[in-house]
Amino acid sequence: MALFAPVEDGKIVETASQNSLKNKSKTSNDGMDKDAFLQLLVAQMQYQDPLEPTSNTEYISQYAQFSQVEQMQNMAASTDLSRASSLVGEYVYIKTTNSQGNTDYVYGKVDYVVYENNKAYLSIDESLYSLDDLDTVVDKTYKDAYDKAFDLNTRLNKLPAVNGVDMSDAKEIDALEEIYNGMNDYEKSFVAQETVKNLNKYIEKLKEVRAAAEKAAANDIMERVSALPELEDVTSENVKEIQELSKIYNDLSEDGKNLVAAEVVEKLNQYVEKAEAVGKAEESKDPADGDDV
Repeated sequence: MALFAPVEDGKIVETASQNSLKNKSKTSNDGMDKDAFLQLLVAQMQYQDPLEPTSNTEYISQYAQFSQVEQMQNMAASTDLSRASSLVGEYVYIKTTNSQGNTDYVYGKVDYVVYENNKAYLSIDESLYSLDDLDTVVDKTYKDAYDKAFDLNTRLNKLPAVNGVDMSDAKEIDALEEIYNGMNDYEKSFVAQETVKNLNKYIEKLKEVRAAAEKAAANDIMERVSALPELEDVTSENVKEIQELSKIYNDLSEDGKNLVAAEVVEKLNQYVEKAEAVGKAEESKDPADGDDV
């Protein structure tokens, strides 16, 4: 099984997991199994003091103690394997140490479990981490709700003060309002009431800013329409201006459109029709009939 170690700032970040796997052969040699115990027992019998030999009862007692310890180790290893296996498919946090000696956390889903040298290792994004490094098991629904609330709060804090909101902030405020309204009740429970209050302040302020902007746009439309030449005097030079005024009016909300006087709207529509006619006339005009090209 290949081992992939996390890399940070161009350096391999070694955790207890990587160290354990890197030194597994050494760990295996240092372990005390039955063969090693029997070798020690034979050596003890071979080099014992013949004048004060160890009794058979003591040998049996030592072997019984070793057997008990071995059984406890096997039970602990079996428990670790069972525990690790139950984590497959779960989302967890693994505590790691980076190259500067600082503690970091790896988050992800446990894809599978590797068992080597009586130790269990959890695979997350094709990297192996010792079960000993497990910090927290997290329900994914909980984690997603927490992250969504955290992101909402972080983005809200990046906005300017409420009184400093202008139309450049409209897109972000609209997005945050959509995110919050799209949350279910469980996800909303992660959002602090103070955060909700602040969000509502921004939403209300944006409504005021939009209303002021639309009022200014409506006044601009009325002034610029009144400045246009008489309808019969409209030429191709006026087409771009008329199209721009039409777009500004169409982009207004219904409340904004209501700020434009009805007679101005009617006049604008007449200019739009005239501009379309002028444009078509220009397109159909034979170049030979005009100025030299």
